[in-house]
Amino acid sequence: MPIRNYKFRLYPNSNQEYKLQNNLAVCRWLYNKFVEQTQKSFLSRNDMNYILTELKQSEPWLYNYHSKMLQMVSTQIEGSEKALIELSKKGHKIGQLKFARYNEFKTFTYNQSGYKIETHGDKTLLYLSKIGYVEIRKHREFPDNTNIKQVIITKSKSGKWHVCITVDVEESLIYIPKISFAKAVGIDVGIKSFTYDSDGYSTPNPLNLKKMLKPLARVQRKVSRRKKGSNNRLKAILRMQKIHEKIVNQRKDFQHKLSAQYAKNNDVVFVEKLEKLNMVKNHRLARSIMDSSWGLFLQKLEYKCKLLVEVSSKNTTVDCSRCGNKVPKSLAVRIHRCNKCNLILNRDYNASINILQKGLKIFKQDKLPQELRKVTPAEILMRSRKQEEVTQFLCGSSPSFLKDSIGICLKYACRQ
Repeated sequence: MPIRNYKFRLYPNSNQEYKLQNNLAVCRWLYNKFVEQTQKSFLSRNDMNYILTELKQSEPWLYNYHSKMLQMVSTQIEGSEKALIELSKKGHKIGQLKFARYNEFKTFTYNQSGYKIETHGDKTLLYLSKIGYVEIRKHREFPDNTNIKQVIITKSKSGKWHVCITVDVEESLIYIPKISFAKAVGIDVGIKSFTYDSDGYSTPNPLNLKKMLKPLARVQRKVSRRKKGSNNRLKAILRMQKIHEKIVNQRKDFQHKLSAQYAKNNDVVFVEKLEKLNMVKNHRLARSIMDSSWGLFLQKLEYKCKLLVEVSSKNTTVDCSRCGNKVPKSLAVRIHRCNKCNLILNRDYNASINILQKGLKIFKQDKLPQELRKVTPAEILMRSRKQEEVTQFLCGSSPSFLKDSIGICLKYACRQ
């Protein structure tokens, strides 16, 4: 049965926050116990749960905490081990699971039982076993006839508490959209321009981390000058963490708005498959690539779009989108010039059209839809006005349709 996740803000009082923090500490302690055992020999989830049963005999204080919450720690380790195996299959070097430090463990899970949601007047309360009723800001309602499967409690770096509630959704509530390839778009992601699509539109990359480097460095200097263990150092660390949280929130806000725009205006979105781990090996661009966070943007596109399709990134920048001739170019060359058909346009625009053409071929749509022909490079270059803009661009001024931008990564998914 399909599932949906809903995230709400928690508002615990001082006593409840103390209990929530204790739960994090216990889960971290248990996590490190399991990691210590897995470094000696392989342990399945059942093996770790058996160790948990034995630990309860020697550590009776564990009975003060919800049993399902403790069992989910083994599920968390199992998921981390599977992720390492997947990286190993792709040829990446992997190590072992590391011990979790005090400030690194921020999540615990109640699965199947130990929770319920109640409404008392204007307030909505979340009941957690061994903790009690905690006020939540429920700004959205669940669909009718849904069952809560689990709740995940998370503490942010700035000390805010959130709950992510997973619910089942009935099959009849799932909307199966009608897909028209006339409303298809290819997207190329990049650094200077976050996206450049086959409709000729580019979106500048906000690079939120880059904008906040100076205030972040200022706070980091204050942290380094404070005495370790002092209250002033803790205050400086909190200010630094709030800046990091602000950067994350700005990035999420930008990506949510942009992905919603593409999902609203297009039925099918084609993106190219990028090996991000290989791309960050370029140390000059690694920070900007990580700041762009293309992977999170594609995740948002995946569940918002009617259809998201990932195509191969091979030669999307090299191939001419009009005649198919290969035009090799370095990263510094931002204009695509084909000596065979005399096509001249932005390299990212050329790549986005190649992505669109590759995606349409997957569905045997060999020709661009009539609605999109007005934005193809062949049609653009047949217009004298656009030719004049290209000439102006080569002389030093930027035309309206040659804005800088970048591409995307592709995923196939149907919106639930």
